Amino acid sequence: MGRLTTHILDTAQGCPAANVGIRLFFIDDERRLVTSMTSNADGRTDRPLVEGDAMRDGRYELEFDIGPYFSAQGMKTGEPAFLDTVVLRFSVSADDHYHVPLLASPWSYSTYRGS
Repeated sequence: MGRLTTHILDTAQGCPAANVGIRLFFIDDERRLVTSMTSNADGRTDRPLVEGDAMRDGRYELEFDIGPYFSAQGMKTGEPAFLDTVVLRFSVSADDHYHVPLLASPWSYSTYRGS
């Protein structure tokens, strides 16, 4: 049985990004909301975004509300903020474990398939 997890790292301050809104969508003929969560103090979610029988082969999309996070940190992000919502689209096999971290600053982000 597969699962999908994530975490968010604030590369500008060198720490986990807490209280970031996260939404997971499944993409087929439509874009369907699977879950909505908020990152904890460690920049992770308290449970996997999706796992077991709920995980399906196919395309998913993760949305991270990174702009409001950096604004709440008191960082000057510009008006309007350069990054608001970071959107990552990727494909999975329901039988594998996927960890999709987001490394972000107010001006850039990167991701990779973690372990």
